[in-house]
Formats: sequence, C-alpha cells, structure tokens
Amino acid sequence: MSASDLSAALWQERRQLELLLFRLETQRLHVDAGNLEWLNFMASEVETVLDRLRFEALARSVESAAVAAEWGLPAQTTLVELISAAPAGPWPEILGEHLDALRGLLARLGEAARVNEQALRALPLRGRPGPAGTAGLLDQLTTAGNLERSLAVVRRTSQPLLAQYLGMERD
Repeated sequence: MSASDLSAALWQERRQLELLLFRLETQRLHVDAGNLEWLNFMASEVETVLDRLRFEALARSVESAAVAAEWGLPAQTTLVELISAAPAGPWPEILGEHLDALRGLLARLGEAARVNEQALRALPLRGRPGPAGTAGLLDQLTTAGNLERSLAVVRRTSQPLLAQYLGMERD
C-alpha cells in the first residue's frame, strides 16, 4: 500500500515540476518580448510553484521513508536504492519510470533556469528611455527591483534535495 502512496506523491511532484517549467518558459517569453512590466507577477508565479514544491517534497520524503522501512531499508534511501530493493512485481518498473521522468524534468528545469538568468541579466535597464522626472526614476527603480527579485527566484528553482534523492548528486 505505501508504494502506491509513494508513486502518487512522485506524480504530484512531477506535476509541480512541470508547472515550474511552464512558468519559467512563460517568464522567458515575456522577457524576450520586452514585457518588463510583468516581471513582478512572473516572479510571484514561480514562487507560488516553489512553495507547493516544498510541500510535495515533504510528502514524498514521508512516503519514501515509509516504503524504505517496509522494505527493510534506512529512511534516507534514494529512489535508485528503493528500485534496487523493490520486491518482484511492478514496483521496480513503476518507480524506474518516475526516476527517468523526474531526472528529465530536472535537466530541463536546469536549462530553463540558466536561459532565464541569462535573459534577465541581458536586459538593458540602465539606458532605457522612460518618462522624465521623479516618475521616470521611480519606474526605473521599480523595474530594477523586480529584475533583482526575478533573478533571485530563478536561482531558487534548482531542486538539490530532489536531485540527491534521484541519485544525481551526493553531499
């Protein structure tokens, strides 16, 4: 029963990673189109998905620890180790499919974050023409602040604990 709960948790995490990828791709499209007035909203959208991902990662950790205990393994067992120790039946294949899909999503997310960071850093904010006076300065400062927030959020999209769980990186 707990292996099916783990599989469900992995599905939920995959869904949130897909949504994160979608949000990053949407952000890049807006940045490429020069829609800088949406920087703050795009950063909020990415942050919302990151918040949900934290919850999904916790749920996955709980379910994974339960399966590990059921299969006689330590609680901090990676998904690769769970697959190796899985009893005969469908679980090695099902968990292996999750492993492949999650690794693929993490690779795509890493590339999307890299491209977004480059696009955000390439924005020519300083020499940008704007309204004269205090309102123009305020607009420039707001855009610069939104840009910094967007960069910070993009940098937070890496999922090191998930990568470790998938056997992609070690401490």
